[in-house]
Amino acid sequence: MTSLDYAQMFRLDGRPAVVLGCGGIGAELAAGLAAQGARVSCLDKDPTVAGATRDRLEAAGGGGGAGGAGGAGGAGGAGHTAYPVDVLDPGSLREVAEELGDVDVLVLTAAMNVRKRLLDYSEDEFDRVVDLNLRGTFSAVRAFAPGMVARGRGSIVAMTSIRAVTVEPGQGVYAATKAGVMQLVRTWSAELGPAGVRINAVAPGVVETPLTGQIRADEGWNRAYAEKSALGRWALPQEMVGAVCWLASDAASFVTGSQVMVDGGWTAIDGRFTPPFG
Repeated sequence: MTSLDYAQMFRLDGRPAVVLGCGGIGAELAAGLAAQGARVSCLDKDPTVAGATRDRLEAAGGGGGAGGAGGAGGAGGAGHTAYPVDVLDPGSLREVAEELGDVDVLVLTAAMNVRKRLLDYSEDEFDRVVDLNLRGTFSAVRAFAPGMVARGRGSIVAMTSIRAVTVEPGQGVYAATKAGVMQLVRTWSAELGPAGVRINAVAPGVVETPLTGQIRADEGWNRAYAEKSALGRWALPQEMVGAVCWLASDAASFVTGSQVMVDGGWTAIDGRFTPPFG
């Protein structure tokens, strides 16, 4: 590792990055990476979502490099591209990884949750949550990491959750998958580290996205979640960007196998009671 240029250590100029899952938080992460100079490929099962995120990046003018229009299924202008990719289709993932070639940054956001008590879960619901959250992460890293290993560099960031470390009724299967992803991250850090590839996780707390609209619509539930954090509020999607861009950059060159909690202090004070003083 050469000495760091402190003025540029957070920049990603010209680095090829992939964001897998470009709705909600993923769209903000793609925008953040592009703003730091990365050339972002937006991958999503829904081609409309992938294309909309790519178009947003192009309109903002961020990203390094020129050209880069994707081939079969890909499209782009100033280095940003969009591809329809199903994370549950390993063949599709490998094809896109081969077409993109060098990828320096991989960010994984695709996930789902079925909020039910464990005894009420169906086998189909269990399989769907585990397949997307755990097997999808496994397949995506298997598709892109070999190229990073061959080049001796790369940073992978998986989105986990506070549920990887703390649970509540109705979150059991989701929590198990996020804890499982973190154990994969730790193992990959040991296996890929000698080749110069880093892998970490970012664990959001409660974030204002369309997927949490039902929770926020319930006044009591909304307030209870806000009050669980030290900051007393929900996070905004863009508040996840800093941690991901940091982990992707040279500023985190000696960080691997870690889980960064971006939860407003939720896990630090979980279950707190403020006693009467005086």
